[in-house]
Amino acid sequence: MSRNLAEWLAYQERVNPRSIELGLERVRHVWQRMGARPPARHVITVGGTNGKGSTVALLESMLEAAGRRTGAYTSPHLLHYNERIRIGGIDAADEALVASFERIEAARAEIPLTYFEFGTLAALDLFARAELDVAVLEVGLGGRLDAVNIVDADVAVITTIDLDHMDWLGPDRDSIGREKAGIARAGRPAIVGELDPPAGLLDALDARGARVVRAGADFFTERHPGGWRWRHRDGTVLELPDPALAAPVQYANAAAAIAALHATDAAGTPLLAVDSLADVAASGLQRVRVPARLQSLGGDPELFVDVGHNPQAARALAAWLAVQPPARVHAVYGALADKDVAGVIGVLGPHVAHWHLAGLERDSPRGMPVTALAEHLRHVLPHASFDQHDSVAAALAAARASAQPGERILAFGSFFVAAAVVGAPSA
Repeated sequence: MSRNLAEWLAYQERVNPRSIELGLERVRHVWQRMGARPPARHVITVGGTNGKGSTVALLESMLEAAGRRTGAYTSPHLLHYNERIRIGGIDAADEALVASFERIEAARAEIPLTYFEFGTLAALDLFARAELDVAVLEVGLGGRLDAVNIVDADVAVITTIDLDHMDWLGPDRDSIGREKAGIARAGRPAIVGELDPPAGLLDALDARGARVVRAGADFFTERHPGGWRWRHRDGTVLELPDPALAAPVQYANAAAAIAALHATDAAGTPLLAVDSLADVAASGLQRVRVPARLQSLGGDPELFVDVGHNPQAARALAAWLAVQPPARVHAVYGALADKDVAGVIGVLGPHVAHWHLAGLERDSPRGMPVTALAEHLRHVLPHASFDQHDSVAAALAAARASAQPGERILAFGSFFVAAAVVGAPSA
């Protein structure tokens, strides 16, 4: 009996009792049974704590501007599962995904796979059939043992390292950095997008024999009125327009993406000529679109939505708020139970006038109830102004009802928050 896409996704959620099961042996075995065809002529793998999705989108946009046939794999999705796999900028069709899942199911036989592993194999399968120039793959969790890592990257990009998923990756930045370094390969470029990376990351990259290319040491960014400059220590200088993505952190993401294209020389054949990089990067920066990355949904008060869900992301939001015109900020906030809620609240507390808290237990087994969220808020900010709601929709409605023209609504904390806000009817 054939299944439609929704039925396949429901099946994948129950076929393996573990929602997360790190390790490459099972998924590699299934991939080999499927033929293990390369997903593209060139592969760029993007890992890190924050900024992965934006960096994938920037790479995809720049490569498309260069006329390269490109596939992009990201997770999680915002509104539709199909968003996870794009070929030529177009989301995978239901029929293509179903056909790929059927091939994976036939190959796996007795081997258990997680929901994420099914999706990763589907991306590799569909990319291999599409005769791509480049596949850009986003790591799901960590790097060394993530399913994406069954493919050898020609270039690895590691955006940032911060404290997240600590139960799986380790208790500090050094141990997390060592896990994320696992996507790099000996003799191949590894782009480090953070100015102050942990020693554990750099040590692990050195031990793997990667060709490390570091922000602030090998490539540099300089902002100026009307744009910004990217330059490399080899003398390459690009004069560029500001990214279409709003957050200040997008300059670092864009710089890492450009460094990856600059370094791509798989099999000695450059993916892009250096003299075309300025035009390609400029076009990609202006065309790139990523939903729910400090996305304005308009209105007055203006509504912004962001998927930020950990302290590092909160610091980026705080930096953006600090340079905006003064306005009273209403936060619509929900979180998963395994996140550092206290860290997020502590960072954004000085910028938020009122918190509209939302429970997420209806959205995910990992969702934090609003009562627990309120306890965190009371502990970190005893005098904070807030109200409680059992859903994101209710919290958003309350924010819209109480915020005045000229004020600002910021919805963030999880992909579940972002999905509910982006999918909500306009006010």
